[in-house]
Amino acid sequence: MTNETASVLGEVAGKVADGFASHVDEGRTFLRTITDWLAVHGVAYAMDVAIAAATLFIGMYVIRFISAAAAKAFTRNGKKRTLISDFASSVVSKGCWAILIIMVLGRLGVNVAPLIAGLGVTGFILGFAFQESLGNLASGLMIALNDPFKVGDFVEIAGKSGTILEVNMMATVLATPDNKKIVVPNKSVWGGAIVNYAALGKRRVDIDVGIAYGENIQRAVDIAAAAVRTVPGVLDEPAPRIEPVSFDDSAVTLCVRPWCAAADYWSVHAATLKAVKDAFERASISIPFPQLDIHVEGGLAGGTLAQ
Repeated sequence: MTNETASVLGEVAGKVADGFASHVDEGRTFLRTITDWLAVHGVAYAMDVAIAAATLFIGMYVIRFISAAAAKAFTRNGKKRTLISDFASSVVSKGCWAILIIMVLGRLGVNVAPLIAGLGVTGFILGFAFQESLGNLASGLMIALNDPFKVGDFVEIAGKSGTILEVNMMATVLATPDNKKIVVPNKSVWGGAIVNYAALGKRRVDIDVGIAYGENIQRAVDIAAAAVRTVPGVLDEPAPRIEPVSFDDSAVTLCVRPWCAAADYWSVHAATLKAVKDAFERASISIPFPQLDIHVEGGLAGGTLAQ
């Protein structure tokens, strides 16, 4: 090894030793700083951490209790209003968690003022960006509070008819009689008339049937009434009513009006129509088709044309 090489190696070794010594000094300084800080603030900070942990632990159970109480508040007469109950529970839970986290961070010495201000600005921006969604949410809240229908009801909403499959805070889901799924935004639901065919439990079936002008009206009414009483699902109370309602071009129109359970409407409607038709046929009561009598001047014979 030459003297020049030995000199270079010596310089490198010296620099490594100096660097190592420098890092050791920095480490000692850092440890001394931590030790001094702990000596002055350690006990107080440990207390803050313990209090923050206790606050978080206790807060979890308090939030559960408050959420359950909020959900229970919407149980009326033993019946839980699921939609508003779940929504209220979710909102209360998230709001309480936000408050709890801010309390815990504040206890640990974190400046939460910028966080709160940032949440306010973010909320304003999101509110402006999601106006339509917020409108559906507000309408969903009104639906939940007023409870105009429930799952399983047959309704007419926003120009659509069907059975309610699902109701959430943003939309109402229908199944049409021909088994189509329709999702209607709650803003459209609450913004128009809501027709609930199942809410009152009973429905009246209205069927118009015409008899010839030559038939005895009371006899036809009695025969129709007897036929209606044989139809399964027709209620005794309110009693069925059969009444003449109009003189039409080709017939005297009777309105047959039995009552049934809302769920049996269509089966009772079809069975009543068949029962009345069969009874009139057996009794030889004519159900005329539309016709027009034409009388020609000049002594020509009159005639009848079917429409």
